[in-house]
Amino acid sequence: MTTPHVVVVMGVAGTGKTTIGPLLADRLGVPYAEADDFHPEANIAKMSAGTPLTDEDRLPWLDAIGAWAHGRAGLGGVVSCSALKRAYRDRLRAAAPDVVLLHLTGDRELIEDRMAHREGHFMPTALLDSQFATLQPLQADETGVAVDVVGTPDEITERAVTALDGLAR
Repeated sequence: MTTPHVVVVMGVAGTGKTTIGPLLADRLGVPYAEADDFHPEANIAKMSAGTPLTDEDRLPWLDAIGAWAHGRAGLGGVVSCSALKRAYRDRLRAAAPDVVLLHLTGDRELIEDRMAHREGHFMPTALLDSQFATLQPLQADETGVAVDVVGTPDEITERAVTALDGLAR
């Protein structure tokens, strides 16, 4: 990308936001922030118990991510954030209007399989259905790209860099 944007790596749980985000940040030469680190403890406890978060639960989390993105405006950065609903993305853009969205997409079976094989994460596969039910894909008026998560992390990152480069043009 020709100018230092803040890229929000979004998608349902298990699409690889935490894997692709740092790889993308490294490729772009900017810092990476993990969205899970912005969650209040109460949110982590709810998700660990298999309880989906409410929109109200997400507001302080989204505001913290938006503040980080705002602080990186003009400097660039990559932050992961599920950003499943348009309203969540609008809230992020209210804090950081120039964010660019990278939507990691994929087949439900592939994502469920990846979730089943990861260790030490608080999001159970049981919540995957609620994630897909909540997901509102990027709309034409949102600055961003969608990238399929088939392949290795390096292949996905390469597709993301290419798609973001195309968006910058």
